Amino acid sequence: MADYDVIMIGAGPGGYVGAIRAGQLGLKTAVVERESVGGVCLNWGCIPTKALLRSAEVLSLFRTAEEFGISVSAIRPDYGKAHARSRQVVDRLVKGVESLLKKNKVEVIKGKGRLGGKGQVVVEEPGGGSRNLTAENIILATGARPIVPAGLEVDEKEIMTSRGALELQEAPSSIVVIGGGAVGVEFAYLFRSYGAEVTVVEMMPQLLPGEDGEISEILKRSFTKQGIKVLTGRKALGVERSERAGKGQQEGGKLRVRLSTENGEEEVKADKLLLALGVKGNVEGLGLEEAGVKVERGFIPVDEMMATNVPGIYAIGDVTGPPALAHVASAQGIMAAEGIAGKNPARLNYRDLPRAVYCHPEVASLGITEVQAKEEGYQVKVGRFPFRASGKAQAEGEIEGMVKLTVNAETDEILGAQIIGPHATEVIAELGVAKTLEATALELGRTVHCHPTIAEAVMEAALSANGEAIHI
Repeated sequence: MADYDVIMIGAGPGGYVGAIRAGQLGLKTAVVERESVGGVCLNWGCIPTKALLRSAEVLSLFRTAEEFGISVSAIRPDYGKAHARSRQVVDRLVKGVESLLKKNKVEVIKGKGRLGGKGQVVVEEPGGGSRNLTAENIILATGARPIVPAGLEVDEKEIMTSRGALELQEAPSSIVVIGGGAVGVEFAYLFRSYGAEVTVVEMMPQLLPGEDGEISEILKRSFTKQGIKVLTGRKALGVERSERAGKGQQEGGKLRVRLSTENGEEEVKADKLLLALGVKGNVEGLGLEEAGVKVERGFIPVDEMMATNVPGIYAIGDVTGPPALAHVASAQGIMAAEGIAGKNPARLNYRDLPRAVYCHPEVASLGITEVQAKEEGYQVKVGRFPFRASGKAQAEGEIEGMVKLTVNAETDEILGAQIIGPHATEVIAELGVAKTLEATALELGRTVHCHPTIAEAVMEAALSANGEAIHI
């Protein structure tokens, strides 16, 4: 008899959610975690960044208070207090996850787990020594870590990954962000809100590569208006340390970042550098090779039920490769647990899973873009609705952006949805429900929405795809 039905290695958003679901299904379950439950997302990623971004939003509201008939003087931003609040939020949620695991009879084992022999997990304990556990099924949920270019020394003080950025207790005076994806643009907005001189460097022609070009262009214009310098089509060549030559990014800084462009090299200077180049899977030290588990391009390939090539061994979350999203990891964890329990869970359609970026303005999307749809041979019609035409957006003073729907012109199927603007990361859920239920653009457009709401923009965009929008 094995010690457990399921052992989860890693207690991030995939691991702890999958473990809880396994417990709910009556499986004897343990989760091995070397740090804190919740993983990077809860402790050093999704949650603390959103807490800090909320502080940035409140600060921005105070700065625009006059527009709402409120006089405010002597605004004194305190990034240290915002940071402290973010850690309090994390601590409360970690305790909540610990309680949920206990409630569902999931045993939490502290230590670093790796595969042993068949059906075995070796746990290296914090105080030294190790213990061997056995399980009918093992799920690898070890996550990923930021990519660091070869030859670049990260000290998490001046040259940082997102972990170092979240440990800062005061905002930098100037910073260069290498990478214009979700992590890069979120930190760019955060630090700019607290007065930093910010430059975002992106190798691709647009911010948020892979997202709709119109949406990315709106974000770039907004960032420029906020005072964030955006340099696209540039590749970082190297970083050199130098003595401060003066205040501010253009005059000088501790770091000199060399960039290649189509016209040669250029240089930007700042006190700090943030690397936001994506992630690579935590596949080292897991005993994968000895167990015969395949690794491809730094990730563990799995089938639609999250099974690896070795029977009884599964993998979920970022360690399996893109998309590196917490909600995807959670969905995969539930799927793996239900499959092990003999259920027949619905398979994930990765194309239609939502993506969210929490800068200001917010960006959210699912499905494919207009360009991708045309490349795939679809006859396309597009519905757009700008937030400047929304009564609720005008009332809130948040009129940047739009809702854009890409629709199959032959069947009226919604192929993709992109939103940039107020509450985009919340509103995208409506499009997710529509996709799940296979609603057409006409059906979505004829669904009566409360007035006035931000969500009305989705209805109007759907009507627009069929030439029936009322307010544009």
